[in-house]
Amino acid sequence: MVTGNRSSTAARAPISRSSTGSTERHAKRVERPLEGRTILTGTTLAIECATPACSVALFDNGAMVAGVHEVLGRGHAERLVPMIAGLPDKGRADRIVVSRGPGSFTGVRIGIAVARALGFAWGAQVEGYPTLALVAAMARAEAGAAKPVTVCMNGGHGEWFVQDFDETGAAAGDALSLAPEAAAQRTVHRTIAGERAGELAALLPEGAHRAIDLLPDARHTQLLAEGTFAADTSPIYGRGPDAQPMSTSR
Repeated sequence: MVTGNRSSTAARAPISRSSTGSTERHAKRVERPLEGRTILTGTTLAIECATPACSVALFDNGAMVAGVHEVLGRGHAERLVPMIAGLPDKGRADRIVVSRGPGSFTGVRIGIAVARALGFAWGAQVEGYPTLALVAAMARAEAGAAKPVTVCMNGGHGEWFVQDFDETGAAAGDALSLAPEAAAQRTVHRTIAGERAGELAALLPEGAHRAIDLLPDARHTQLLAEGTFAADTSPIYGRGPDAQPMSTSR
């Protein structure tokens, strides 16, 4: 039995919230990127499982053919491949784009491993994109304007992943893993997006910021600028590993 929120897509995919979902299936088209964006070309499979949400989407020249989004918490390894297999033609595409993180160590690795395996099997081009860039793009789309965004997501061990994006969607510096207090002490854009957006906004002057609570969703990958995708599919962890190797005694 699958736990968590499930959202398949038909016609137009809603921006996916971190705590709620809607039920739709198989889209023929979705909202276009904001001005200045380049749509996905050819057939593209998008994979996003770097957070508690797990989602896949199949695009044909930027138009979404089908997509599924589920908030699982855990169990990405068991759900990801069946979700892809449930897409038309079992999700087969000329190009695969996959989220690199930062996010869940396990989720990031699962998504990348599946993307690489399918790319090898299908002879498809495989590219990666930063998870937080997708969150920022979704927030800008929801705001309906080209505005700078601070993304704030769960980082583990009580810390948050925080990264700023300018009005074009470009990253303004690297993603940081910060304690909540440290995140609140830095300069934060008026629009804050991500699963920890509300908590960060609560630490700042009242009414000064708009929090958009959401999780990344593969069905909105077409919102990313073409330059966001890269041949590098190595994980972006955002912080050091939980386990450290033991020192070797001499």
